[in-house]
Amino acid sequence: MAACGWDSASATWCCLPAGRVGALHFDHDGALWIVASSGLARLKNGRLTTLTRANGLPCDVVHWIMDDAAGRYWIATPCGLVRVEAAGIAAWIAAAERGDTGYRIDATVLGDAKGFRVSSTINYYTSFAARSSDGRLWFHTNRGVGVLDPGHLPHNGAPPPVVIEQLTADRIVHNPMGGGLRLPPLTRNLQIDYTALSFVAPELNRFRYRLEGRDNDWQDVGTRRQAYFSDLAPGQYRFRVIASNNDGVWNEEGASVDFEIAAAYYQTNWFLALVAGMLLSLIWAAHRLRLRIVETHEREITALNEKLMSAQEQERIRIAGELHDGVMQQMLAATMLLGSAKRRIGADSEAHVTIDKAQQKLVQAGTDIRQLSHDLHPPALQELGLADALRSHCEDFSTSSGIPITCDADSRVNELSRGAALALFRIVQEALGNAAKHSKATRITVGLVRSASEVSLTVSDNGVGFDRGLLTSSGGLGLITMRERAGQLNGTFEFNTAPGRGTTIKVVVPFR
Repeated sequence: MAACGWDSASATWCCLPAGRVGALHFDHDGALWIVASSGLARLKNGRLTTLTRANGLPCDVVHWIMDDAAGRYWIATPCGLVRVEAAGIAAWIAAAERGDTGYRIDATVLGDAKGFRVSSTINYYTSFAARSSDGRLWFHTNRGVGVLDPGHLPHNGAPPPVVIEQLTADRIVHNPMGGGLRLPPLTRNLQIDYTALSFVAPELNRFRYRLEGRDNDWQDVGTRRQAYFSDLAPGQYRFRVIASNNDGVWNEEGASVDFEIAAAYYQTNWFLALVAGMLLSLIWAAHRLRLRIVETHEREITALNEKLMSAQEQERIRIAGELHDGVMQQMLAATMLLGSAKRRIGADSEAHVTIDKAQQKLVQAGTDIRQLSHDLHPPALQELGLADALRSHCEDFSTSSGIPITCDADSRVNELSRGAALALFRIVQEALGNAAKHSKATRITVGLVRSASEVSLTVSDNGVGFDRGLLTSSGGLGLITMRERAGQLNGTFEFNTAPGRGTTIKVVVPFR
């Protein structure tokens, strides 16, 4: 069971390595090293730091630790005698204080190849390592007592040559010596074998490799002599590998091989461009189809609106005819009957006065019905066209209301469809009626202009105006009617007013 405690300085929970504690050692820096059967711990100033295989030791089991006069640390493990420079220990401690518990030290293993053997069994009742006054380290081995002079160690300073032996792609072996390998499309499994030509403890050679075109940094793979890749996309690659000898001397130049994985036809740029072009074409075709559908619906709605307005106008014509030819004739007949009755009675009869009043009422009602008949179906619209009909209506309205009206109507609007012409004429009628009733205007301006694609109608007055905030969300009945007529023509309706600034109504409809 590992002993744990709270480190208040780093605000972390720290534990001793699991297993039995086999030795304690104070180093030259005053730190206490605790040797356990599953790792190594350092205790100083209340801070506990653990060093295991995850931090660069060759194995977790530790027999003893000793530091020499040069500040180097010697750690006995079943994997061999490990040498760690003081700078490496200092860097590991600094990383631990930053919270980097995975920092790896640079350790040199002195194993059987250099004649160093340590005991695989630990005697917990005796001291199994010591430093003599001349700086030598004395320790147990399986064959007796070992002596190490840290100042006179053999050193291999020759960096090992590095060789890439072969490249295997989907079980097909390729010779990397020629370089410039071109692998077939859809290559899935790639293995690259490499080695270092060192005959002094070759089992201690370490390797790092990097695949340019995929890796951003070197991959430290320890003593492994193969690299495996299974997710390479088509493209150009360069595989580089470097190695160190048994004393940690690196050959930084290493060896390299260039190779290319060919692209399948559907992975090429021209194929992707073709697919993108086809996709854009489909999107454009779908967009055009949608526009045609929308345009067809708009034409159908426009035609339906035209039919609706035509039906409305036909009904107005019918009602106007009934009023003119039916009701008016009946009223005329009633007036004539009253005249006959008036002649048959005596001149001094009181009935004369009543009959005269009745005849006056009938004449007034007839005048009103005739005006209503003309309003329901303005004959001038069919006889004169929209432009002249508007001028005539503005002139008549100005005479009856006493308000001067300026009317400027473009003669080209006569080419509008009957339904559109009738709707604009009705909007002008409604706008003039509203201005006369509510605006207290002294001048009204009517403008009707046609361009190549639209017709614009403007009715403005210099009346008192009003606050639009007093209107409901849709406006009054007259505004609703005008807005609906403009909407039936797929047009826009604008209404602008303010207190003391008059009122302006603008309608813009497509020219048809």
